[in-house]
Amino acid sequence: MRKMLVVVLVIAGLWSAYWYLGATAVERGLRAWLDERRAQGWVSEYARVETRGYPFRFDTEIGNLDLADPRSGLAWSAPEFRLHALAYKPNHIVAQWPEQQVLATPLQRIEISSTNMIASVAFKPGTSLALDRFTADLQDFTLRSSRGWSTHLSQGTLATQSVPDRANAHDIFFETSALRPPAKLLALLDPIASLPDNFRTLKIDMTVGFDAPWDRFAIEQRRPQVTFINIKDLQGTWGQLDLRAAGDLAIDNAGVPTGRVELRATNWRDMLKVAVDAGVVPENVSQTLENALELLANASGNKKTLDVPLIFKKGRMSFGPIPLGPAPILVIR
Repeated sequence: MRKMLVVVLVIAGLWSAYWYLGATAVERGLRAWLDERRAQGWVSEYARVETRGYPFRFDTEIGNLDLADPRSGLAWSAPEFRLHALAYKPNHIVAQWPEQQVLATPLQRIEISSTNMIASVAFKPGTSLALDRFTADLQDFTLRSSRGWSTHLSQGTLATQSVPDRANAHDIFFETSALRPPAKLLALLDPIASLPDNFRTLKIDMTVGFDAPWDRFAIEQRRPQVTFINIKDLQGTWGQLDLRAAGDLAIDNAGVPTGRVELRATNWRDMLKVAVDAGVVPENVSQTLENALELLANASGNKKTLDVPLIFKKGRMSFGPIPLGPAPILVIR
C-alpha cells in the first residue's frame, strides 16, 4: 500500500511539473509572439496573458487585445480572447471569441457581436502551426459597419479540412439559415419588398488551393493566395428564387480566374425582374435579355429553369453567350 501511495505521489508530482511547464510555455510563447509583432511595426497591445485549468486543461485568456498589421491595414481588438486545450493534446485547441469585438479595414470599421462564437482548431505537428482542420459555430452573429450597413445570421457553421493528397488545399464548407442581408442591399435588390427579409438557405461546399500553407507565417508575413477553386455545391434560396452552382476555376499569380461555373437558376424570370427593379439591368434592354435567356431556358428543357455557364476567360466573364465585363480579381490582403 505504501509503495502504491509513493507511485501515485510521484506520478502526481511529475504531472504537476508537466502542467506547470506547459502552462508557462504557453504564456511565454504567446507573449513572445505578440512582442515580436510589435517589434515588426504592428500595433500589438494586451493587458494580460494568464493560464489556468490545472490539472487536465490549459485555459489561457488574453485580456484587452489589440492587433493591427500596417501592411494590410487590418486591425482587430477584443476585450478578451480565450484558448482552451487538453493538457495531453495541446495541438488541438478550442478558441472562444467575446460577445463584442471590432475588425477594422482601410475602408471601414466593423463591430462584431454574437451570443456564441467558438471554434475547434487542430494543427499539424510542428512549430509552424499549420492548420489541419477548423470548425466554427456562430449564433446570433451580427456585423455592423461604420459605413451604415449591418447583416445578421441566426446560426451558421464554417468548417475547413486540409486535403491529404493535395498540398496547401482545404475543403471548405459554410452553411447558414435565416441570413438577413444589409438593409441597403435588400432595398437595392428588392425595392418593392416582394421577397422575404432573410435568405432561407446559403450553402457553400468547395475545395480551395493556396500557394502556401495557412500557418503562423500566414499572419506574420504574407497571406497565402488562391490557386484554384473547385465548387462542389453552392446553393442560395431567397423566397421562391433558387440558385445553384458547381464548377472549377484556376487562379493565376495576378488573381485572375479562368474556367467555368455551371449555374442553375429556378424561377429565373423573377430573378430578372428583381434585377430590373433594382436597376442592375436597364429596363430598356430587359425584354431583349429576357428573350435571349428564354432561348437558353428552352434549350435546357424547362422554361422555369435556366442552365447556363458563367465563363471566365482572358480576364473577362460572360453569362453563357452574354458578356458581363471584367472578371473579379481574387487577391487576399
